Amino acid sequence: MEGKSNSSIARELGLSRPTVILWRGQFERQGLAGVAEDARRGASAGRIAAQLTQKIIETTLRTKPKGATHWSTRTLARELKVSHMTIARTWDAHGLQPHRVRTFKLSRDKRFVQKLNDVVGLYLNPPDKALVLCVDEKSQIQALDRTQPGLPMKKGRCGTMTHDYERHGTTSLFAALNVLDGKVIGGCYPRHRHEEFLNFLRMIDRRTPPGLDLHLIVDNYGTHTHENVRQWITKHPRFHLHFTPTGSSWLNLVERWFAEITRKQIRRGSFSSVAELIQVIDGYIAMNNKDPKPFLWTKTAKEILAKVRRCKAVAVTLHQHGRALVAIPRTPLGRIQCNQGLDQMRFHDASSDTCG
Repeated sequence: MEGKSNSSIARELGLSRPTVILWRGQFERQGLAGVAEDARRGASAGRIAAQLTQKIIETTLRTKPKGATHWSTRTLARELKVSHMTIARTWDAHGLQPHRVRTFKLSRDKRFVQKLNDVVGLYLNPPDKALVLCVDEKSQIQALDRTQPGLPMKKGRCGTMTHDYERHGTTSLFAALNVLDGKVIGGCYPRHRHEEFLNFLRMIDRRTPPGLDLHLIVDNYGTHTHENVRQWITKHPRFHLHFTPTGSSWLNLVERWFAEITRKQIRRGSFSSVAELIQVIDGYIAMNNKDPKPFLWTKTAKEILAKVRRCKAVAVTLHQHGRALVAIPRTPLGRIQCNQGLDQMRFHDASSDTCG
């Protein structure tokens, strides 16, 4: 075969030209041993691909690039000396998305289980002859006025607004969402103190049927636990306050309504004064109450606790001790001791609640 071209050898033996090149190369490097039946072969393409895939996954999950918090397809491709499309395909096949991040928080409230059962019980099994109201405040809503009129939306172009704005003051929206029918009792106040909260409680008292008990779901903010508020609740026996666990605002359905008014009315709005902002908020509440759509709670306390236990089983908190970071496992939720006592005035005491 000496002196013949690869193509002529391939035609003579009925082989492909790459096969001839491969075997001639092995013969040149190893002699007859390189073409023997039991000659050592390199790793198969499948095995190489599997090793590369594993290396990409391990590097993505367990390391970080210098000068960045996460890998991109191109930075990891340069690190591993492969194409960025190989990285992209591997990430897509294994559900890896280093460029994305989602926020979370596990409540450290010592009475988490008790409060969770209390609030979810009100959602799924509300008491007879009573109203369940989700109450909270959206504080410091800014009356922002854009410096120039936005360009209208048209085909091929979304609506626009200027990135800069002028501030014209703030207001705080107090809202109570009726879990049964989705109607909202709301009012705007210049400040966010217990005095304003008491005024809002009086508004709720006036706007609800006098013969019904009122179960209010609130958070542990100091406005709701002030001594004057406690005394007012004692004098109005139809009011019952139920507290969400510390760091668990997602349990309060009015937060979902706040997200709606922010998305639909406030975020893109342009307001030349606080009065105009309040007028828009009042208009949105009136429109909501004409055709209310309640939010339905579907998760049971048992399902939520199961998910929290799974999170606590794998979550660790990094505590900075000097210059070293020490990983300390969380206590399993099932071992948390819960104080089952309530005080004497139907006011679910939150004075022992801590955030950590």
